[in-house]
Amino acid sequence: MTTPPTTPFTGAVFIATSLDGFIARPDGDIDWLTRRGAQAGETGYDEFTAGIDALVMGRGTYEKALTFDTWPYPGRTVLLLSRRAVPGADPRVHVVPDLDSAVAALTAAGARRVYVDGGRVVQSFLAAGLIGEITLTTVPVLLGRGLPLFGPLPADVDLRHLRTRVLGAGFVQTTYAVGG
Repeated sequence: MTTPPTTPFTGAVFIATSLDGFIARPDGDIDWLTRRGAQAGETGYDEFTAGIDALVMGRGTYEKALTFDTWPYPGRTVLLLSRRAVPGADPRVHVVPDLDSAVAALTAAGARRVYVDGGRVVQSFLAAGLIGEITLTTVPVLLGRGLPLFGPLPADVDLRHLRTRVLGAGFVQTTYAVGG
């Protein structure tokens, strides 16, 4: 992997996958996670989000967030990385068309720790060397097919294990620092 660009922020991922590495079914459904989520118990998500000052997500993740009872990111700077979303249509998000625009907007906002969410967004930030930490919660279910968390990369991405903990109902959460 090439040397990461110099940015004033650190990208952090906090995401769940099925045991076979999918973040959603092919149609974007995450019922396999929401049905079991409470069984995991305390996951550290609230502590994680308390430590971030901005979030960048893709359109699929945004559309999923719109189905929740309440907006899950009140008071946060939220960038929606999408070429199809209409800028200004939702005052809670700032639409950016590409990775360079997202980096520029995060830098201009003074972001220090950025929550990177959504499969393609995670893949793009990872390939660009913009992720510093990955917390991956593995759900004990095999989906067989779906939307993968990871995809092709320009080179190997070395990871350094920070911690692993077993949550309720067989959920396993592992945190890695990116860049061995």
